[in-house]
Amino acid sequence: MNNYTNSEKGKRLQFYGGKFTATFPLVFFIIWAISLSVTGLVTEQALILGMVIGLGIGLFFTKSKWSLYAETLFKGMSQPIGVISIIAWFWAGMFAKLLSSGGLVEGLIWTGFQLNLEGGWFVGLTFILSALFATAVGTGYGTVAAFGIFMYPAGLVLGADPVMMLAAILSGAVFGDNLAPVSDTTIVSATTQEADVPGVVRSRFKYSIAAAIPALILFIIFGGGKAAGSPEILQQLESQVSPKGLLLFIPFALVIVLALMGHHLLTSLTWGIVASIVMMFFMSIPMSDVIAIGMDDSGSPYVEGALMAGLSGYFNMAILILLILSGAHLMEEAGTMEAIKRAFLKWIKGAVRRAEMAIYGIVAFLNVFITINTAAEIAAAPFVRHIGKEFNIHPYRRANFLDTVSSSLGYIFPWSGGVLLAWTTIKGLTEQYSFIEVVSPTQVFPFVFQGWGLMIVMLIAALTGWGLRYRGKNGEEVHPDEYQG
Repeated sequence: MNNYTNSEKGKRLQFYGGKFTATFPLVFFIIWAISLSVTGLVTEQALILGMVIGLGIGLFFTKSKWSLYAETLFKGMSQPIGVISIIAWFWAGMFAKLLSSGGLVEGLIWTGFQLNLEGGWFVGLTFILSALFATAVGTGYGTVAAFGIFMYPAGLVLGADPVMMLAAILSGAVFGDNLAPVSDTTIVSATTQEADVPGVVRSRFKYSIAAAIPALILFIIFGGGKAAGSPEILQQLESQVSPKGLLLFIPFALVIVLALMGHHLLTSLTWGIVASIVMMFFMSIPMSDVIAIGMDDSGSPYVEGALMAGLSGYFNMAILILLILSGAHLMEEAGTMEAIKRAFLKWIKGAVRRAEMAIYGIVAFLNVFITINTAAEIAAAPFVRHIGKEFNIHPYRRANFLDTVSSSLGYIFPWSGGVLLAWTTIKGLTEQYSFIEVVSPTQVFPFVFQGWGLMIVMLIAALTGWGLRYRGKNGEEVHPDEYQG
């Protein structure tokens, strides 16, 4: 219901202090997020609270009627960009949890054990397998936890260098988080730049592989170390995994093929979910692992299983993206975005390469300080979209800069969420295995070769125009040699 009059509808939202006062909600959120990250207190719920407080503060600086401010917030939340992201997240989350529950990670790790590679070769294999798993399930954090528990101690027994071993796991997480069609960062980067996910993935592959090949070679060359533990430890680890989870590669391949054939992401994921459930049935996995509805001992109802876990894993981030979109929409309605864009254009001076460097810098800046890369990506997305549209840069290209930089920095810096999770995971292994060497975040960050490689690749792309495509009249990609702007 509209609470403002027809005469107010045509007016721009106004703030005391001018257009840039409209940045207060988003600026407060960024400062809040940075403060939480620096103190190690960042959680998704805390980020939501910060954005709510920021939007509340903005209300008191509004010169227009408060009802107009409120309606602007609701309008921002109802943008298709946010709704599409949330629905895609839910479907992707269910699919990812089904693959995990079906034992795909155990199957991949079993494969690693059977190949009998040692030292640097095992480190290289770890990078490949963790990249495959992260691409399948779309979660870098899940990859870090799973491979840290099983693959890290096995690597130490097989003569892998501890620092390189952990860096290989983090690098695999970077690869999958960046490239997976079902990754939260992929979905956000595509939908916020008004692009389709399959098209973004196809256009992104060249950047991912350009970084992955050198990373693999470096891990093989420098990954060797001294063997730790004993053969009995390796046998114990091998006994905890089995090959049956490899059957879940079938639905994973199905989703990839359908997506790259041009089918809508929800269509591809729906078939993947159905195929996963069928495979789990034939693998004799209890259907309660898929979905379980009932009453606990206290009489309270519950809904559990992979499908519910996949949905609930994105509830907090879904709320956050709606709130950040509201904050960004305030800036659009107040004319702040236009003013910021003009300020950037003065520096850019009509040069598309400077525009892309500005995009690269904005995304990197926010990711350095906001340790949850998806949250940083959501915050950077409106700026990327506005600058990119001004130069008619294709949505795929904008999405690639947004996601590649975010996915990389989320697993590089010592204070980033991915690195801290890795450190916590292997630290917990010391209670089970006496030979475990705990690698500190400051030790591993220079060697996350996939992350640093992607940062270098995208910097080269911005400086040289490699891969640059413009948006054609019908939304098609247009090569710079054919573009008539």
